[in-house]
Amino acid sequence: MSDPESAAQFFRLRLASEPREHFEVAFLDNRHRLLAVERLFSGTIDQSEVHPRIVVQRALALNAAAVMLAHNHPSGDVQPSSADRSITGRLKGALALVEIRLLDHFVVTNLAAVSMAAKGMV
Repeated sequence: MSDPESAAQFFRLRLASEPREHFEVAFLDNRHRLLAVERLFSGTIDQSEVHPRIVVQRALALNAAAVMLAHNHPSGDVQPSSADRSITGRLKGALALVEIRLLDHFVVTNLAAVSMAAKGMV
């Protein structure tokens, strides 16, 4: 998880072939070393409901200093949707209240992964 390309490939291996949308979180310590990766939410072929409260609870339980988010788009469209941008903002705000940094949010397909941070969306 030391650079965006490695993190993107990590999440692609976990999510690319999934037929339904899943939302995963990598919990990191203060040196950005991996503490845990958890699939917190699963949905349908085109959406997954994400609850910021659950993400914050797990981050606090794991004593995480930072997180990386990822979810897949089974449709194959790698571009972040307006819903993706919205939940990223909500999660960033909720995590910031407890001093946990949101480092990135990846959108994953079977062909590619896009870093929302690299696009200025985090």
